[in-house]
This record gives sequence, structure tokens and C-alpha cells, in this order.
Amino acid sequence: MDGKKSVKLTPLSDLSALFTTQAARDDDQREKVMDIPLMEIHDFPDHPFRVIQDDAMLEMAESIKQFGVLVPAMVRPREDGGYELISGHRRKMASMLAGKTSLPCIVRDLSDDEAIIVMVDSNLQREQLLPSEKAKAYKMKLDAMKRQGKRTDLTSPPVAGKSRKAESVDLIGASAGESGDQVRRFIRLNELIDPILSMVDEGKLGMRTAVELSYLPEEDQKTLYTAMDSEQAPPSMSQAQRLRKLSKAGELNDDTALSVMMEQKKPPLAQSPKKAVLSEGDITIPASKLRTYFPSSWDQARIEAMIYTLLESWMHSHEKHRTEQEKKRDRTGLDR
Repeated sequence: MDGKKSVKLTPLSDLSALFTTQAARDDDQREKVMDIPLMEIHDFPDHPFRVIQDDAMLEMAESIKQFGVLVPAMVRPREDGGYELISGHRRKMASMLAGKTSLPCIVRDLSDDEAIIVMVDSNLQREQLLPSEKAKAYKMKLDAMKRQGKRTDLTSPPVAGKSRKAESVDLIGASAGESGDQVRRFIRLNELIDPILSMVDEGKLGMRTAVELSYLPEEDQKTLYTAMDSEQAPPSMSQAQRLRKLSKAGELNDDTALSVMMEQKKPPLAQSPKKAVLSEGDITIPASKLRTYFPSSWDQARIEAMIYTLLESWMHSHEKHRTEQEKKRDRTGLDR
């Protein structure tokens, strides 16, 4: 040693820290909103939520045309270049309809499962979601949580016992404002074939009945759907339970499915009323016109029985209304 002290050189990359404030360094770590070209933004794979060009979409497009996108979308970088859209699919379409070429976005580096959870949570806050949308979204989130190592129970019954500990479905339900049991019901809807699932979306088939039918194998569901289409009516809960028992026993076929569907859907036979005497002649309604109001499988006797039932119901309702009006007039007269 010659007595000289060694000098440690500071890398140039570290020197910049000497000339910046802590506030500036913190700002560099914050997420920035970037205007990203629409052509570089790719939709999220298997996105479970509808993005359709309806009236609400056109209104959003008009708002963006006037005021721009007020809430940034969220994206993550893609390995193949560009960005993957996590939340903001409707804003993206509305921006395209408004003639915009870019979309303000927050860029966030997320794993696949983290992206799924954020995507589902951000979209579940929307109103008027279809049951099929919730079904697919809840299933995607539950699978992502399962891969992350959180406790799940995909094989649990649609309604859990009171003693069962909190599981992932309960956490999902809590974050979405629904019970864990309701989340389980939605997830079961994924087992339905598309035509029956569409009936749930259209409000033609109740949730609990749909859950019961979800336990039928795919081929049995197709058989049942043919019977439902023939009867132009969905099964009741008791019918669904009988159909499930037949399926489990290997006895569900075209004949048994149709038999169950017709069992409770037949209207009660009304007694044939006495022939009415009309002062201006009989009223004739073409059969072709009547047929438009009834399932094609109904015969003439069944149609006539239903017509009499509906007429009697209307007559009783009319008489009840007339009686109430007479009582109201009597009370008004006494008060004078």
C-alpha cells in the first residue's frame, strides 16, 4: 500500500437519485394513465360479459364523442406485443363507435390469475348482468383463486350447511353482494346446455329449477329440451326433481320426458258450460288463429278446456270488480 485511500466510484445510474426529490421518485412508481392506440389493445380471452351495440352503447359512444372517456380502462402488457384489456371492453367499443383512435388506460403488470380476478370484479359491479354472464364470471374467478392456492369446494352442494367454514365461494359472494350459496347456484348453471341456459337468461326458467336440471347429463338435457319445446313450457321444480330421478335411473327418454312435462302442465278440465244463446248469432274464431296461442302438441279438447278455464277466470274477476264498485258507491252515498 502506498498510503493512498481507494475511491469507490458511483454508477451514473445512481447519480440521478442525488438530483431528484423523494416526491419525484414516488411519482415515478405510480401508475400512469396512457393513451394507447385501439389497434394495440386486445380483448381479454374468454371474456364472459356481453359487449353489444345496444341503445346504452350508442349513448356511451355519444358521451365519449362529446366529453371523452372519463374513467380509464385497465390493460396489461402482452408477451407478443400490445396490451390485453382487463376492464373497459364497453368503453373500447364505444370509443370505436365515437371515431376515437386511442383509449386512456392504466397499465398494470398482472399475472393471468390476478388479471382474471380484477376483470371479474370490475365487471360484476355493472347492472343488468345476465345469469349466464355471472355463471361464467364466478367460475373463472373461483378457478383463478383455486390456482392461487386459496380454499375452494367445487363439489359442494348448491346450498351449504350452517356449520361449513367460509370458503372461496363465500368470499366471492361477499365481494359481489351475494351469498355463497347463490354463487354456487350460478356456477352450477355452467353445466346447462346452451338452449336451456338461454331460457334462464330470458326469464323462462327459474334459478333453482335450472340448478336441478344442471345435474342431468348433456344428452338427457337435450332430450328434455325437445319435450319443453313441444310443450312450450318449462318444468316446475317438482317435475325437475322427477326428471333428475329418471335420469339417474337411466329411464329418461323422449317418452318419459314428455310424459312428465305434460303431467302438471295440463289445465284442469272445466265442465262444458251450457250453450249460450247470442242475440246476434254465434261467434266463430278460425282454428288457425287460435292455434297461434297454444302449443302445437295440444289437441282440440285440451284447447277448448283451457279457453273455458280462462273465460271463467275472467268472469269471476269481472264480477269481483263489479261488486267492489257497487260497495264503493254505497259507501259514498252513506257519507253524503
